[in-house]
Amino acid sequence: MAIQVTRRDFLNGVAIGAGGILLQSCGGDLEPSAKLLPGVPTQFSPPDASAYYPPTLTGMRGSHEGSFEVAHALAWRGEKPSQYKPLDEHYDLVVVGAGMSGLAAAHFYQKKMGPDARILIMDNHDDFGGHAKRNEFHQGGRMMLSLGGAQNLMNPDSYSKAASSLMRAIGIDEGFITSMGANTPADQFLGGEMTEPNGISLPGPDGHTTLAGSWLATIFGGEGYEKYVRTLPVPSSEQDKFIDFFGGKRDFLDDMSLSKTWKYINTVSYNRFLLDRVKLDETSLPVMNSILVHNTGMSGWNLSVLEAITQGGPGINSLGWLARTSASIVGAFIDSLLNVKMFPDGNASVARLIVQNLVPAVAPDMQGPEDVAVARFNYDALDRANQPTRIRLNSTVVGAREIDGKHVEVDYVQKGQALRVTADHCVMACYNALIPHLCPELPEAQKEGLQYGVKTPFVYANVQLDNGLAYDKLGAQIFQCPHDPFQWVSSAPGMSVGGYEPPRGPDDPMVVFMMNSPMTEGQEQGSGRDQLRMGRHRVYSTPFATYEQQIRDQLQSMLGQHGFNHERDIRAITVNRIPHGYSYPYLALDDPEWEKGEAPHEIGRAQFGRISIANTDSEAIALMDAAFDAAWRAIEEQTAGK
Repeated sequence: MAIQVTRRDFLNGVAIGAGGILLQSCGGDLEPSAKLLPGVPTQFSPPDASAYYPPTLTGMRGSHEGSFEVAHALAWRGEKPSQYKPLDEHYDLVVVGAGMSGLAAAHFYQKKMGPDARILIMDNHDDFGGHAKRNEFHQGGRMMLSLGGAQNLMNPDSYSKAASSLMRAIGIDEGFITSMGANTPADQFLGGEMTEPNGISLPGPDGHTTLAGSWLATIFGGEGYEKYVRTLPVPSSEQDKFIDFFGGKRDFLDDMSLSKTWKYINTVSYNRFLLDRVKLDETSLPVMNSILVHNTGMSGWNLSVLEAITQGGPGINSLGWLARTSASIVGAFIDSLLNVKMFPDGNASVARLIVQNLVPAVAPDMQGPEDVAVARFNYDALDRANQPTRIRLNSTVVGAREIDGKHVEVDYVQKGQALRVTADHCVMACYNALIPHLCPELPEAQKEGLQYGVKTPFVYANVQLDNGLAYDKLGAQIFQCPHDPFQWVSSAPGMSVGGYEPPRGPDDPMVVFMMNSPMTEGQEQGSGRDQLRMGRHRVYSTPFATYEQQIRDQLQSMLGQHGFNHERDIRAITVNRIPHGYSYPYLALDDPEWEKGEAPHEIGRAQFGRISIANTDSEAIALMDAAFDAAWRAIEEQTAGK
């Protein structure tokens, strides 16, 4: 059997996309003074236009121009420079990748070897943080923040000893985590009160039908769900099926024995179940998949019935014995979403805290978590020769090899120059599938393990609006849009954490957060990994102009009836394109149940002399604390006996 509930721990998957569900309204009713820490200014001026400051860049971000070309030439065509200029730079540790694993690896190494340890962190992007990208906007003396990727601290009280120690070292201790909840308004969806409005928006001939209320309660058969379903712009016959399915009015597997039911829910896709058993029309699949897209980045074609149900998909009430035995799972699912803490720029604030801890000169006046969201960061201070830890951006590593068992040579390309540094140790904190191209001397079995998983692609867009007047009239802050290019639309996070003051009301400028998953087309052919590759291709082949037009069309259709004009009201658009996103979690429909130590990610992460591997791919879990755990393991490997 390919899956067991314990192996497919839905909490891991929820953390992948739950941030989309955990975004809140654009202000609430708190007075500005109640949201600010003493001494934090209310006015912010944008960074000097001449300064290097990636968070304020708009247009195509994430996998942006200049960040992927060198790596693609290496991975796709085997092309890389034949000669490198050796730099007079030798480090104790070189880290490849400035995402959460890479930053954590530097932290753990520095903690163990001392503050004078010479560390170089390199990344191909123009910003640090990996998927934890900060999107920053300015208007009328106000700063607005939103997500460019990784979102939240999921169940921080369950972090490992190593991950917890890192969090405490950067000031995110139990007391601060508790205070974050106090700074979260009640209208934070699922992070605040479950009764707060959330809705669904469906396109029609005269624009979108956008329904506030509680769509989440509806899909789980909550109070008033039948009335809500009857307002949906779908045929009454389909409404009848929704009502039966959401409310558990029948068991759709009642003709099967217990053993056959268990086999069915583990070997049949959720969407096939919806078509064959629930008899839904194919046009209804996106509606049923909407929460799955946000929680996992995958559709019901990629997930088994059991995986989909435990990831929050509708239907727990309509599977008879499974509903009874799995009630605790759904309860834990909801509880886990409530046990979420979040900065207004997502985990970008965590990355900023680690960076400032490693390189204090980037923000010498920053106090810690209490002002991280509004602290000025000087990117020019990241890579100075007179400091023990350096972070070198816009640098794509193309090779790393151990020389005579004594040190490691690391080759990279920066602004067209082929350069080389050396180090005593190296940690690969980058995409697993790229590592065999960087280290061709690895054993073949290890290369196969590294290249097995395919990351889940996604796109996060942030749209700066002149004000929130039209959006406020929608009646809720968060909407699932299952038939649209961007299947999730909400206001940007608005908690007053890290010194940040969110928009105070609809008259203020606001940022709309939108999520696109390329995994929602009606496909049943090929494995999940095949479909992930096709999704990645769609992301790479879609230009910014197309995303911009989709955003404008969708928002105009949703908000136009409330006086919105996209040509007048949209100030800026940032599209965070993430083709290599969430770590591959293994899928019941495709993957065997490997014995401990024999799964591809376990084989792939084996130490290779002075080179170790640390990333969420190596844990097969798309969680920030998994990135920290991987970093700790890699540093322990490299410093064993020291």
